[in-house]
Amino acid sequence: MQPAYVSARYLRALWRQPLYVVMQLTQPLIWLLLFGQLFKNVAQLPGFGGASYIDYLAPGVLVMNTLFSNGWSGTAYIVDMERGVLDRFLVAPARRSSFLIGQLAYWAVLTIIQSIILIGIALLVGARFAGGAVSLLALIAGAVLLGLSMASFSNALALRLRQQETVIAANVMLVLPLCFLSSTFLPTTLMPEWIQTVARYNPVNWAVEIGRQTLDAGVDWGIVLSRLGWLAALAALLGWLAVRSFRAYQRSV
Repeated sequence: MQPAYVSARYLRALWRQPLYVVMQLTQPLIWLLLFGQLFKNVAQLPGFGGASYIDYLAPGVLVMNTLFSNGWSGTAYIVDMERGVLDRFLVAPARRSSFLIGQLAYWAVLTIIQSIILIGIALLVGARFAGGAVSLLALIAGAVLLGLSMASFSNALALRLRQQETVIAANVMLVLPLCFLSSTFLPTTLMPEWIQTVARYNPVNWAVEIGRQTLDAGVDWGIVLSRLGWLAALAALLGWLAVRSFRAYQRSV
């Protein structure tokens, strides 16, 4: 069983769930329209900057959608455990890393597709990305790295705890605080000082900061590349944690 086979298996399962796909795309559209109207006057506050609120919100919604989507990764592991798929894989003549790599590749592909569609939706509702196509590619790369981090963490939880309810609860408990403790909805300059401090070390804020650079024709590539580097390091660290958890599961069966 090679990584490409595992990825294709998950993609086929997704293709058979069109309602799930529609819901995954409808949710961020609702966030854009709802939050965009609810908080549109925030853009008039001193210190906010020149962008309209829809412009400002679009990268944050893309990042938040990535977190929610990839956070479900662990539940797929638990379903495979319950159906015996994972145990059958462990006795198959295949590299043990294939399952992990294939599943993460699936989430990366899904994140890229969702990000492209969300950027298109954002343009339709009035967002403008003055930074150009290259900065948008950097935003998508940041979303993929953040998504891989979240998926790896979710996988590690699933392999250690083996309880779907716990993985779902952890996903919900993590995503919203991480988003609110970042510049997803507001510039950190308008937040209390302690939140500004937390945001500096918040990986969600790193990805959102990359997105903010897409709004400006004068992209600060120092910010973009440094945040991409930090996200890559986090993805590697949590990927290592997922590998360790997979080996622990293998020893227990």
